[in-house]
Amino acid sequence: MRIARLCRTRLVGVLLIVLLAIGWELIVRTGVSTSPSVPPISSIFAEWGRLIVSGVIPNQLGASLYRMFIAYFIASALGVGIGLLMGYFRFVDNLLEPLVELLRPVPTPSYIPIAILLLGLGTEMKVFLIAAATFFPVLLNTYSGVKQVDPVQIDTGRTFCLSSAEILWKIILPATVPQIFTGLRISLGIGLIMVVISEMVAANSGIGYFILQAQRTFEVSQMYAGIFTLGVVGYVLNFIFVRIERKIVHW
Repeated sequence: MRIARLCRTRLVGVLLIVLLAIGWELIVRTGVSTSPSVPPISSIFAEWGRLIVSGVIPNQLGASLYRMFIAYFIASALGVGIGLLMGYFRFVDNLLEPLVELLRPVPTPSYIPIAILLLGLGTEMKVFLIAAATFFPVLLNTYSGVKQVDPVQIDTGRTFCLSSAEILWKIILPATVPQIFTGLRISLGIGLIMVVISEMVAANSGIGYFILQAQRTFEVSQMYAGIFTLGVVGYVLNFIFVRIERKIVHW
């Protein structure tokens, strides 16, 4: 009975992580793996704790999250706004759809040389790359949500003499919120990926820079500590996002 209850909770997932960590430790301690690139997980956790207490990881992570959230909020606002307009107004759709479909398939890392030439190596370059990567999931999900709104609701709004702005605000936006949140959730993960990539390419701070420098100086435990930090941060951000989504999209 207790095992059945455990299988219905997240504790079973936590238990799997603990077992994998124990397996990692045993593989190294028993000599199955003797590679210096795979240290015992206990030493990684010890180094991780030291880096957190000393403020190294919090400082590097703070720089990364600052860049990521600036870009994320800019891209989200633009994605939702343009998506609503493209979904509702045929003219805006005809005007922007070719440009969107031309730019959307281009991998964001391919913009790095252009961004460096135009914006340099500072925060502006990284914000641009992150915003470019997180913009399209929000835009496309918002656009798709608008197209799925029941036309009867829109016609009812027009019957009550609502303006286009009022229809967008009072009818279309509330009906599109679930799809918007889907795009925002996807973009959140993409934003974390892009901030690491941009910092590995050109930066002197940030968690991506920290991981790459640890690899270059063969501080292997620090490298793994930085990677584990990204895993924890990604999980926490997703956890917070899901709780906010449930509060707002409670229906």
